Amino acid sequence: MLFYIIVILVIGQYILDAVLEYLNSLKRSEKLPEEVEGFFDEEKYRKSILYEQVNRRFSLFTGAFNLVVILLMLFLEGFAFVDSLARGLSDHPVAVTVIFFGILMIASDIINIPFQVYHTFVIEERFGFNKTTPWLFVTDKLKGWALSIIIGGGLLALITWFYLQTTTWFWVYAWITAGAFMIFMNMFYSTLIVPLFNKQTPLGEGELKSEIEDMTGRTGFELEDVYVIDGSKRSSKANAYFAGLGKKKRIVLFDTLINDLKNNEIVAVLTHEIGHYKKKHIRQGLIISLLTTGFTLWLLSLFIDNPHLSAALGAGEPSFHVGLLAFSLLYSPISTVLGLLTNVLSRKNEYEADRFAALNHNADDLAAALKRLSAKNLSNLTPHPAYVFFNYSHPPLLQRLSAMKKAGEED
Repeated sequence: MLFYIIVILVIGQYILDAVLEYLNSLKRSEKLPEEVEGFFDEEKYRKSILYEQVNRRFSLFTGAFNLVVILLMLFLEGFAFVDSLARGLSDHPVAVTVIFFGILMIASDIINIPFQVYHTFVIEERFGFNKTTPWLFVTDKLKGWALSIIIGGGLLALITWFYLQTTTWFWVYAWITAGAFMIFMNMFYSTLIVPLFNKQTPLGEGELKSEIEDMTGRTGFELEDVYVIDGSKRSSKANAYFAGLGKKKRIVLFDTLINDLKNNEIVAVLTHEIGHYKKKHIRQGLIISLLTTGFTLWLLSLFIDNPHLSAALGAGEPSFHVGLLAFSLLYSPISTVLGLLTNVLSRKNEYEADRFAALNHNADDLAAALKRLSAKNLSNLTPHPAYVFFNYSHPPLLQRLSAMKKAGEED
């Protein structure tokens, strides 16, 4: 029964994604929205439509491929085969768990490399986004594997050890460990992990830095420095993000953002990011992640000892690692619902941060920055509401512009 439930869930997820992609394609408008005139021209707008079409077809194809792979693994007892491989390499349960998931992770990534290469060097190249060299692609992949093995493998080994030592209550120790790791990464990700892939340098003295310092002074935001990251080494797309907690907080600007936006627009984007901090969205997101992790681990503790979990994937001998994999497949509907709730809250927070930027800097500057970034990144201006509901953590551009205009009229 569990086997067929897993099959239904895997197929159902693909069908849901395909239906959402289809609905999204129907919502596409050939007419350039008047709200973005002056930032999009007809040619760029048609290019954004084509970009969305190409990515949609690519997503459906790769999704179908991965669906077939998972179904083959289920029906041909491929997970049981990997289990036997792992047991053949070690007889220690902690090592077996790490080897089992390590084989699955690396094998999955290897069979998807052709799709990653095609997306980066064909699709992104075709639309003028790709700046990644083949050598950079390979080194990024190797670094990613190394981090997954060291960090992911280490956490997995520790959680498995907790289970072996405490069984029923392992989820409490696992939750404490995961929570400590999440807080640590929130504080130090930008200083420890990002430098392995990108170079970050303090923003130099000049007009832009002076305007940023004036804005942070007005908003009462203590900031040691603003950093510029060399995002242009991989893509021409522009972005900015806020990282860290407490005294370890920092704002990071992509060099492409500095090149593409005017100074007053960059300051508006930074004010939006500071708005997230001032409205306690960063802390809120961390707390939600901690609670979600705790709930998931608690639920796992209720079912992990059930031998039917391992049997559903064809394993002859019940084990923590196979049971964990089966649980993760069965957990997908709950994960989807939690993701929906998180997206709803995230979109609400974006509106709040937009309003903060409008009140503490300038709504027109933020609107211009969002329009310019959407044009630069060939964003979909008219996504289907259902697609937005399931997939968007940020509101679509036109809705954000409308909300800012309405807030301005109310003020």
